[in-house]
Amino acid sequence: MSCAALLAACGDDTVPLPRLAPDAVILAFGDSLTHGTGARDYQSYPAVLSDRTGRTVINAGNPGEESAKGLRRLPGMLERHRPDMLILCHGGNDILRKRDTAATVANIREMIRLSREQNIPVVMIAVPNVGLFLSPADFYADIAEDMQVPIEDDILATILGDNHYKSDHVHPNAAGYARLAEAVQALLTEHGAL
Repeated sequence: MSCAALLAACGDDTVPLPRLAPDAVILAFGDSLTHGTGARDYQSYPAVLSDRTGRTVINAGNPGEESAKGLRRLPGMLERHRPDMLILCHGGNDILRKRDTAATVANIREMIRLSREQNIPVVMIAVPNVGLFLSPADFYADIAEDMQVPIEDDILATILGDNHYKSDHVHPNAAGYARLAEAVQALLTEHGAL
């Protein structure tokens, strides 16, 4: 049995990430949640994460984008920026517009595969389902477990469940994005990237 199989059998879900150099470039890729809709540019989670970590974090958020379009856009972004890490927060618009879940899952999996093909490690942020009680869509945890991707799966549901942290029903405000950046930083630290 391999070490990876032994770790999986023991239930250890801490997937190690390569340490990010001080001059590392992180590509934050997603939709309006990455873009920072509901706050000023400097208050988006990529901007706050950059300030907190001292790393360059490129905001590649495209408001309104569904995962199929994101999948088409990602290769050019990877080629242009050649990041040392990808933070993927996608699928929210698919959920809002009730797109086929299997297609959304396939698109996200392919984004991860494309990044790894270029030796770019991936971290994922789960988006909550729409409803009275916010919780992350189940497919994010399934993808993370199957593809061994570190995931922050609770913070957006927590933020969007508290009126103090949101600008509207689907977007954080500046304080919410700051909490998101803090959670992502903690995830990167936990997995050894920082």
